[in-house]
Parts: sequence; C-alpha cells; structure tokens
Amino acid sequence: MDVMNLKDETGTIIGIAYEAMNELGYGFREKAYERAMVREFQLQSIPYDQQRQFPLNYKDTLIDTLIPDLIAYDSVIIDTKTIKKITDRELAQMLSYLKATRLPLGLIINFGNPKVEVKRVYPLSR
Repeated sequence: MDVMNLKDETGTIIGIAYEAMNELGYGFREKAYERAMVREFQLQSIPYDQQRQFPLNYKDTLIDTLIPDLIAYDSVIIDTKTIKKITDRELAQMLSYLKATRLPLGLIINFGNPKVEVKRVYPLSR
C-alpha cells in the first residue's frame, strides 16, 4: 500500500494517541497507553493486531521473533514508548520492524512527556 494512501489512517491513529493521553495523562507505563489505544481501536472499529509475531530468518534459519506493539489497518506499525525523547535507537528498531514485516509505515508514539511526541518512519528502500 502506498504511504500517501495512509494519510487518513495515520491521522486517525495519531488522534487516538492524543485521546489516550488526554484521558490518562502522562506518567504511566508503556503498556497502559498501548492498551488504551487498543480499546480506542475497538470502540472505533479499526482493524488492529496487538503483539503480532514476525519471524526473523538468517539463511533459512529462524534466529529471532520480532513483536511490534501494534499494527493498525494491516499497514501501520505502532510502537508506543514512555521515554524522555525518541532517539536513534527507537528509530533503528522501527526500521528493523519495517524491513522484517515489509509494511509501508511506522509510527513511534512517545507518551513520556506532557505532550505526545510522534515520529513517522518509512522503510529505507521504497
């Protein structure tokens, strides 16, 4: 799916993140925000997967399993965080998720401050 076609979907996801923050405030664990987003996905009938597993193979051998927090619309990986600031470490992790899943877009959503921080991440090779 073309990333440009996901504009409405990403807008909805980001709106849900703000709704979760407005309801909960900040200072909770990452899982609380992830679960709040899941509940909002359910209330809005948005298709999602929580903790879907993706095999990571090396030369035809399973070497690990990647487990992103959420996937919405079967196209957007959502990684919820409660950290001071999104860094290159989180960006690298999302790039790995995108490479392994071949999905077109990732959102890193940080609930670690009074204002939600969102970073859109696109695969390196599109």
